[in-house]
Amino acid sequence: MNIVIQDLELVNVTKRYGTTIAVNAVSHHFCPASYTCLLGPSGCGKSSTLRMIAGHETISDGSILLAHRDISHLPPAKRGTAMMFQNYALFPHLSVADNVAFSLKMKGVDAKDRRAKAAEMLELVDLTTLADRLPDQLSGGQQQRVALARALITRPQVLLLDEPLSALDPFLRVRMRTELRNLQKELGISFVHVTHGQDEALALADEIVVMNNAVIEQAGPARDVFNAPRTRFVAQFMGGHNVIALPQGHYAIRSDAVQVTAPDAGQFDAYVTAIEYQGTHVSVLSRIAGDQEVTALVPDASYFNAPHHPGDRIGLTWDAKNLHQLTA
Repeated sequence: MNIVIQDLELVNVTKRYGTTIAVNAVSHHFCPASYTCLLGPSGCGKSSTLRMIAGHETISDGSILLAHRDISHLPPAKRGTAMMFQNYALFPHLSVADNVAFSLKMKGVDAKDRRAKAAEMLELVDLTTLADRLPDQLSGGQQQRVALARALITRPQVLLLDEPLSALDPFLRVRMRTELRNLQKELGISFVHVTHGQDEALALADEIVVMNNAVIEQAGPARDVFNAPRTRFVAQFMGGHNVIALPQGHYAIRSDAVQVTAPDAGQFDAYVTAIEYQGTHVSVLSRIAGDQEVTALVPDASYFNAPHHPGDRIGLTWDAKNLHQLTA
């Protein structure tokens, strides 16, 4: 697919539903040819943002620019974007090939060209041998790839994905993450993917945009957002961090950077509140002064050489260079 890489930008985009503000003056420039995940809890505004980019929701204020062209008020088919929906929305009475070619039929493309372009897309997603099947004869993962092929046949500059993995079982979800990532790299276009799963975002994204209460709380490369959260919300929502109040302010520290020591041998005394075995690590949940909860991830071999139990008194310590000060 020969597609020109284009920039996508949101400029003070706002969405109101009556008196409720779902998206509040959001501005963001998406890196071209990148995989971006919009991440956040339910109701934070991420799906409304995606649907406004797609043209399935009107914007209340602001502008959406693609290739420096204002697409804010164009119909979905004229924007240069394509959207893959959470439930795939395949037509049950149409074959795989006809589902993929449907948008071209609506545009009046002749049958021969439609079939050729559908075959190209099915080869891209490795479904050539299933072209004549109906959707209910496919697995969940195969249905997802049909939906992908149908979105890509319009040759979009940006592909929008609304929680595309949520209907899959955990094993298939991990496999499809790899397929999506490889497909984005092969096509070289921008993917914008909405999810509420932190692991999914970290596995897929070049860039993560964390939304909360209708605004962007933090955006940046996936590793930076995880390792250097700016706010208490981002640190806690991304997971893997403790938020600790010290005299100088609030700090985040990764759970795997906290060491468990003998009582009185660490920087803090603590009491174990729970133990969770997680395979390669054991999660030791504890409580320190001020009723603050702290989690330490201990390698399983180290833990079982000197196990702890709820109620045990322990020490906690960490290297000060691993503390990351939060701004809010």
